[in-house]
Amino acid sequence: MNTFRAPPKGGVTDAMARTAAAATAAQAKTEVKDEDPFEEGDAIVYAAHGVGRVDRIGVDEIAGTKLEVIQISFPGNQMTLRIPLSKARKAGLRKIVSREIVDKAMAIIKGKPHVSKGMWARRAVAYQEKINSGDLVQIAEVLRDLRRNVDSLDGSFSERKLFEAAQERFVAEVAVLENKDPTEVLESLTAVMKAA
Repeated sequence: MNTFRAPPKGGVTDAMARTAAAATAAQAKTEVKDEDPFEEGDAIVYAAHGVGRVDRIGVDEIAGTKLEVIQISFPGNQMTLRIPLSKARKAGLRKIVSREIVDKAMAIIKGKPHVSKGMWARRAVAYQEKINSGDLVQIAEVLRDLRRNVDSLDGSFSERKLFEAAQERFVAEVAVLENKDPTEVLESLTAVMKAA
């Protein structure tokens, strides 16, 4: 039976860190093999941070326990993450979407915006959750619903920021898929939104 024990006042002890690392390593041994494994050099999407690249997959020693990790760099925000390989999918790491999903997302963007009459604060939280999901279809829904303010001054500052965040995520992933410059993809996306 597991019982919760609060960490000591000084924070996490070495023993606690070793126990947690050992538990993660043990879980990694029992998990099912990934059907579509990541490889070094792959362009990937991490739900909370957008498009990155797999720099290295290897074994690191953490708190005295060897753990297989995947190291990802995000050049756009100069960040590097290391995630246990066994937890990569659960953490929201995935490969770049297929052409079919991009086509589905573009169809959503061309659709009629869903305008909710609810409070902006609640809608803003929902939009942020869709962006952070890393799901291109949900990001397309944000672009569709907020696109009316692309070239107008009707929207608020927070509306504009959410729109730009969704647009940045969408453009980055499509640019990698199509092997195009992001500015070219942005121009094409803007033209689609203006025509809708």
